[in-house]
Amino acid sequence: MAYGCELGMGRWVYLENEGMQTVVTVASSSLGQQQQSNSCFQTGSWTAPPQLFQIADGVLIQIATAEGDRFIQLQLSGRHAGRLSAIASPPNLHNAQPLTVQPIASPPTAATPMQPMQPMQPMQPMQPMQMGDMQMSLNPMEMRMGNMEMRMGSPSSTNSSASTSESPGVRRFCSQCGAAIEPDDRFCASCGHQLR
Repeated sequence: MAYGCELGMGRWVYLENEGMQTVVTVASSSLGQQQQSNSCFQTGSWTAPPQLFQIADGVLIQIATAEGDRFIQLQLSGRHAGRLSAIASPPNLHNAQPLTVQPIASPPTAATPMQPMQPMQPMQPMQPMQMGDMQMSLNPMEMRMGNMEMRMGSPSSTNSSASTSESPGVRRFCSQCGAAIEPDDRFCASCGHQLR
């Protein structure tokens, strides 16, 4: 039979006698994370259920065997937190607080690994959008607001008839830096980019 004891803050210790060995399992869980470690100690067969005591820097485990009591210490704080070690001489339990030990069917096994995340589905293309007098669309990327217009990704016109056919009042912008340009400009006044 196995025994378990809750230590608080998501930590448990489990004890099991396997032949001449005591298997100590320390498990802790926090948000989205589980950890577990096992240690074996040569103690002999148990003659009574184990007892646990809260001590200053951890937990003391007392194992009753035919050859006498055995003690195992579990550090819960300091730089050696989580370390288990056998103690050769019986400790002073005068100020130790007994902990509740419960019989359990068996100690937990290693945590089941998380299922892999499903791959993300491809995003749908952006649909043309209109808010008040502002319009946006992709392919080519265009944005219109009032009498201003900006285009990116469309081939620039090379003949002069295209530039003269533009409606009056429509503003154009440099494809390099975004500065406003006039329809008859050959270079951007802001960055010098050749427009035609």
